[in-house]
Amino acid sequence: MRIFLTGATGYIGGSLAERLVRDGHDVIGLARSAEKAAALRERGVEPVIGTLDDAPTLAAAARRADAVVNAADSDHRGAADTLVDALAGSGKPLLHGSGSSIVGDDARGEFSDRVFTEADVAPGGGWRAEPDKAARVALDRAVLAAAERGVRAAVLCASLIYGHGRGQARDSVQVPRLVAQARRSGVVRHVGPGRNVWSTVHVDDVVEVYVRALAEAPPGAFYFLESGEASFGDIARAVAGALDLGEPEPWDIDAAVREWGYERAHYALGSNSRVRGSAAREGLGWRPRPGSVLDWVGNEVR
Repeated sequence: MRIFLTGATGYIGGSLAERLVRDGHDVIGLARSAEKAAALRERGVEPVIGTLDDAPTLAAAARRADAVVNAADSDHRGAADTLVDALAGSGKPLLHGSGSSIVGDDARGEFSDRVFTEADVAPGGGWRAEPDKAARVALDRAVLAAAERGVRAAVLCASLIYGHGRGQARDSVQVPRLVAQARRSGVVRHVGPGRNVWSTVHVDDVVEVYVRALAEAPPGAFYFLESGEASFGDIARAVAGALDLGEPEPWDIDAAVREWGYERAHYALGSNSRVRGSAAREGLGWRPRPGSVLDWVGNEVR
């Protein structure tokens, strides 16, 4: 299969590219520079130089491919619309990567007992995202609606991803930022009391779902990707143990925003995002590995 992949130099996309090449697929990867293109070529990926704003390049690459994976930016509506338009009527697969911060709250480190299923967030239900996440939800639903235009479109909504990337990018978004701040300051910090909880999943398990979805996902499918959960307080304590540092300390939201930025402080590190996904397990036969983010931090971060 010839697969066009945005985000091929990134964390999820790069890990997926490695797997697809290893499985014998022809992978076309979007690259923003000649340097990144050369790095893709060394890994067996055919590079296409361009950006998510370059609609003609995206459309041409999508039409050349047998399937498209958009793993570059969960919030870039223009790129998603371009890919849908290019594939309309083709019956080809289009996988779009989203993130479970769509159900995140502005908890600022406090705990919530609310857990979301795929049915809870389906179009037509009563659920409404936080205003800061409404645009991403609308984008996800626009991709799902492409099923009505003859595209085998699916959305893969990952929770907190841990593990080292297999491609050019080694680190994910959330845990590495806690680690980086701790290394610089000598103190591990979490937002507020750190009681907020996120569902979690290993990057290799994420890649496995993408591979299965390319082959088997029905049009309009939505998948939560999760295989456990942990509080940020517990993650911070695991980081402290791995780095031989003292007990983690709380940060108020203003200090967290100064360090990590608004979106990451409020929604990537300070919110609750607790999800349960059955669609990938039941529909794709996905079986995530045993283990937890706390085990991984203890074994790998040091």
